[in-house]
Amino acid sequence: MALNLPSAENVALVAVVTLGLIVVWDAYWLTKQRSDVPTMGALPSGGFAWQSEGVHEVVRQWGNLGSMAAMMVLPWALLEASNTPVLYAILWDVFLGLHLISLLVPKRYAITSTHLFADGQRYAWERLRLAKRQPRRRIMLLRNGWGPFGPLPLGGDAEAITVARAYIVAMEQARGLPRGEAE
Repeated sequence: MALNLPSAENVALVAVVTLGLIVVWDAYWLTKQRSDVPTMGALPSGGFAWQSEGVHEVVRQWGNLGSMAAMMVLPWALLEASNTPVLYAILWDVFLGLHLISLLVPKRYAITSTHLFADGQRYAWERLRLAKRQPRRRIMLLRNGWGPFGPLPLGGDAEAITVARAYIVAMEQARGLPRGEAE
């Protein structure tokens, strides 16, 4: 009994359209961050907001950047073997390039008593915890229940990271959590 697999072109089309939708989705959230975090520094309600620079995002996203580079090269090795039109590999690389650029765009972050604002998203503190082992040049939070897919790194200059980490530690202590422990 022979398996009736979809054509390589159909699989490529689905992959490229999916990636395109992801890029558009991420672009929407990136544009939203200015309205979610309009001011920097100490917030009137007791929180703190800061903005990263491109270099901080490189430090924050180094693993993702390496993965993207590999994902840009891989389809080219498979084109001939799969008999997939070159157009799909070109579109794939264009969309991944746009996504890579979006990773490097400076981000705005904010800590309030109830939420963390990062990447245009709002995370309730009950869903986050500070990782036990902290990198030196960024903050590493973990999303509860996400396992190995849960790291949420925060970027910024050394001064902003120090202040933000102090706010996060104080937030965890106020919730009765030892530093870096899950609920």
